[in-house]
Formats: sequence, structure tokens, C-alpha cells
Amino acid sequence: MDPTSVEAKVDNTANYANRLTHIKENHKFQKDGKEGHRVEDPSMGLSHVVTDIKDHHNVKYVYVWHALTGYWGGVRPGTGDYDSKLSFPVISPGIESNKNCDALLAITKNGLALVDPEKVFNFYNELHFYLASAGVDGVKVDVQNILETLGAGHGGRVKLTRKYHQALEASISRNFPDNGIISCMSHNTDGLYSAKRTAVIRASDDFWPSVTASHTVHIASVAYNTIFLGEFMQPDWDMFHSLHPMAEYHGAARAVGGCAIYVSDKPGHHDFSLLKKLVLPDGSVLRAKLPGRPTRDCLFTDPTRDGKSLLKIWNLNNFTGVVGVFNCQGASWCKDGKKILTHDEQPNTITGVIRAKDVNYLPKVADSTWDGDVVVYSHLGGGLVYLPKNASIPITLKPREYEVFTVVPISKLSCGVGFAPIGLTEMFNSGGAISELRYEMEKQGNVELKVRGCGVFGVYSTRKPIRVTIDSEETEFGYEERSGFISIKLSVPEKEMYLWDIIIQV
Repeated sequence: MDPTSVEAKVDNTANYANRLTHIKENHKFQKDGKEGHRVEDPSMGLSHVVTDIKDHHNVKYVYVWHALTGYWGGVRPGTGDYDSKLSFPVISPGIESNKNCDALLAITKNGLALVDPEKVFNFYNELHFYLASAGVDGVKVDVQNILETLGAGHGGRVKLTRKYHQALEASISRNFPDNGIISCMSHNTDGLYSAKRTAVIRASDDFWPSVTASHTVHIASVAYNTIFLGEFMQPDWDMFHSLHPMAEYHGAARAVGGCAIYVSDKPGHHDFSLLKKLVLPDGSVLRAKLPGRPTRDCLFTDPTRDGKSLLKIWNLNNFTGVVGVFNCQGASWCKDGKKILTHDEQPNTITGVIRAKDVNYLPKVADSTWDGDVVVYSHLGGGLVYLPKNASIPITLKPREYEVFTVVPISKLSCGVGFAPIGLTEMFNSGGAISELRYEMEKQGNVELKVRGCGVFGVYSTRKPIRVTIDSEETEFGYEERSGFISIKLSVPEKEMYLWDIIIQV
């Protein structure tokens, strides 16, 4: 922090008054590091931290955070050959009337040392080259919208933003060839339109574990923002805590969000029963194919404050659909208070409906025999329901409750049997486990599947199977005559991303 700056720390966060003083790590990340002393041996710096994380904790990828301008307060003048100069953001009346942002107020007061736009590629390239040489796989680039306030003297905000994003993406392409970048605080229009290669973007405010009113609003915000952002980027739902009163609510939303799943748990504070609904033993996730969006009947409702609407988020897998349903009523953004507030301490219990057409593209994953009938499996309820074309089933949720439904088109086999694979029923996104599905290719009445993961694999069939084989070995299975539910137990595979070869003969 500069001697003339005023410290700005909120809730033990970073000091917004600080500026970047070097592209290399400080003593905290150096082996046996001492304050005020820099070790130049690369193997003793950040590299040893990354190596330890990957070798001893089985982590495959490590990303590093930095701001678009280096740090919250920019890059300290005199650091490197970047010609950074102190600038003072100019906040628009619209932004000022909408929110009191502690970070923005601090930067406005202390100024931001902005790297010369003509030299910003050199800054990014040197920073990213060093990180890549230390084994880092990518970066999370935060505070991007600050450029909106710094356009004076640089040809305006559009020109400045375009220059920075072109330099950033050129450096990412050179140093992280897998396009290793996550964008954050980047909903400013100039930033969205200037980013040509960046694929992943935070779609909401942060996960605030201690702000009770924020959790329902977080889910609704991401879902509705995704209607726009999901057309050209992969929306990111942010991290969450697995050991938290709203952890399952957040976890279910991410399972239907089609996004990466990560937690910011304190070491030793984890709910593994929840994490096992999201992550397989090999560390992979059953990620849905699309960005999760609100269903059509939710597009013009307000599921946070109208007192009568549930939020439904749909997504698609290779052969199934998935719908997450959330009661988000009770809290919302307050224009007067300029923050999220609880406006109803006892919001209503609400009843809505689930229909096959909630999954917008479901016909695309059905076969040619599909007549519109589906089966619907409820994750929490554990029930399997046959749903004729255009029919619906009710869903009732208390405040802050959720449910996840797997929706599967019913195929008609040549023998007259109705068949629909559900997936791993203990996972939030059950159908994400099914990688391949073939009907009667080798033999009449045979259904062949390739499936990831372990646990109970569920299938709907109107007839009890004659036999079930897993990797050519006949196995036991359960069958409920009333519901048509087949249960098959899959063990933990020895190889990562292993595909079980399942054949069901009916």
C-alpha cells in the first residue's frame, strides 16, 4: 500500500488500496521465505507451492487470481517497464445510485495505477510467462469492469477496454494454450463485446456465506443472467461451501447449471455426503451439456419477490433432461438500501408443476420412436413417475427448499417394451452418467449403455429384464413391478473416466 493511501479492508478481504509491486510472489509463497527478502531461485518460489499442491494433493490444475489491472489498486508506478500512472476513477451517476461498492469507493479515493495501454501486453505476457513456468495452468482475471471508469485520456472506455482485452487474450493464448482464463466482475458491455476468446465468465455476485439473504438471490441471478451470457460464454456460478446451511441448495443449482463445480471449504470442514452427489470418486463431474436457463414459464415471473412463483432451471444431457426447482422467495435487491435484503421473513410455501416441455430441447435427445411420454425421477423424493405427453406433476416447496428432476423420453422397443435410462440416482444430475445408448443394435430386446461413475444406476422398463450384464458379466438387479424401476449397483471403477458397458435384455 502506498504511504498516502487509506487502508480499505472489508470482512477480512484483500486490501483494496494495495498495488502490485512485482510479478513474482512475495515471501509468503517462497520456501523458507523471510519478509523483505526475495529468493531468486525459481524452484524455491511459487513453483514449489504448485508442485506440492499437484504432487501431494492430487490436484491436476492450479489457477492464480489477478485483477485486470494487476491488483485492486493497479501496478505501483516504477514497477517493471510498464509506465503505470495514477488515475482516479470517475463513477457514473447510474452506478452511484445503484450500489455502494466498498472496492470502488476505495479505488476512487486512493486512485488506481493504470499500466500504459501500449505496454499492457508486455505486463500480461511477463506475468503469465512466469506463472506458466511455475506450473500454473491458468488465471482468474477479476475487477474487469473498473476500466469503464478510467477511459479519460485513453480515447474513452471502449478503446481502453478493447486494448486491454486484446492484450490479455493474446497473452493467455501464448502462455496458457488451453485457454486457461476465468473472467470475473466483467459484466460491463465493453468488456463482454471485447472478449473474443475468453470462454468462462462469472454470472453473478459472490457467494456470501454469512449474508443470509443472498443465497436465494444468487441462484435466481445466475439463472436469469445466463439467458444473455449463456449465448456466447460459459457462465460460472462461483464457489460455495459444502458445509453450510444452504449448501445443498447451492450444490443442486450448480448441478443443473452446466458449470464447473468448486468449493472454497476451510480445510477439514467438508460435507462429503453432499460432494458425492456432485463429484465422482475420480474427481470428474456429471456436467450437463448447456448453460442452465430458466424454463419458459419462468421468463416473465419474479421468483424472488412475487410470493407465488418457483424458479425452474432446465438443462440437457446426452439422453436425458434435468430440471432444478427452487423456492427463492423472501429476499431481493433493495434499491433504497442498495443491497440484498430480506423483505419477507416467512415467505409462502409454493406449488408449481413439472412438465416434459420444461426441458426445451428434450426432443433432440429422444429417438425416433418417442411419442412425447416421459418418466420423471425426483432426486430427494426418490419417486419415479410416468408422465404422458402434455401432462404435469405438482411440486410443492417450502421457503429455501429445492428438488431436482431427471426427465427421460420413453423409447418403444420392437417387442413393445417402454424403456428409459435414468442414470446414477444418488447424484443430483443422474442422467449425466450416460455416455452412450443404443437400442437393439445386436439383438432384439437388447439395450446397450456406456455409463460413468458408481452407485445405483436406475432404469425404467415396462417389463422385468431377462438379464443384465456389466462388462460381459451377468449381475443381479432389482425390479419394482409397480413403478417399472430397475436398480443396478455399480462399483467404484479402478480407472479414471472409466465407462461401464451395460447390456439390459428385456
